[in-house]
Amino acid sequence: MADASTQSSGSQRSLNPFAKRDEHTPQSILLYKITTSLSYLLLLISSIYYAIHAPAGAHNHRFWHNNYSTPFAQSSIFTSIYWLILFALQLGYAYALYTPTTATVNFAANIGSHFIANNLLLFGFVNLFVRSHFWLAEFLLVVNFFNLTFAYFRHSNGPRWVHVGALSGPLAWNFIALYWCGALAVHSNHFAARIVANVFIWGWVGYGAFYLIAFKDYTMGFALSALAFSTGVGQFLTRPHVLQLQWVFAFTIGGLLFLLSLAVGMPGLLGRDPFPRGQIVSEDRERAPLLSDD
Repeated sequence: MADASTQSSGSQRSLNPFAKRDEHTPQSILLYKITTSLSYLLLLISSIYYAIHAPAGAHNHRFWHNNYSTPFAQSSIFTSIYWLILFALQLGYAYALYTPTTATVNFAANIGSHFIANNLLLFGFVNLFVRSHFWLAEFLLVVNFFNLTFAYFRHSNGPRWVHVGALSGPLAWNFIALYWCGALAVHSNHFAARIVANVFIWGWVGYGAFYLIAFKDYTMGFALSALAFSTGVGQFLTRPHVLQLQWVFAFTIGGLLFLLSLAVGMPGLLGRDPFPRGQIVSEDRERAPLLSDD
């Protein structure tokens, strides 16, 4: 009876693409190499295309043309640079599937389904966003937020050079984009909405502080800081409103997260971190909120 239950559980686990496995077959690694590359190229090419061209249709626009004045409007230049850097860092994740280190390959394969889901969901988001379907685009961001958050909590102990491109970088942007796209969906640019936004934006500090304290993840802090600065520039360039304080708050939050991330990250970067992070942790320490620097 117990054996049958174990076999059933193992069968369900093998069918679940998001299941965490201790090892992967050469065939599954090859499949991840192909599917991660295809999904990556799909998102990269479509993002660049729609940043330059608008889809056919009277009410369709280029991606940044829909960056209307809202309390969470971003700088198209700063956020575009963020994504170009993130796309480059994601090549590091793709490389991890080819490394000779078994632990690194297994880690990359374990988050492979989440990475592919992220690319496909953001591909859908981009296509909906340029067609001004903001509510549907927001829904995909919500789904992806849960996808990336689940992946982060379950696989937080991998090499940092893989982690930043596949987990912390995309998750930080997805979190900020929930505010940005949500504000576009509700057309919130009036005085009352801006007052509410002045309060809500401080949630970014709490969100970033959680990852800095619980996981010592300065990459998440720096990513959120960069996006807060992008929001600050975007708010500074929007048309003036009475008591326009959002850009002041965004810059303050960006600076605060930057300093906190620096305080968390510097000991490790200088080799003075009292908590060693030399390798992917073993299963006994799997729940420890530390990231390796490999």
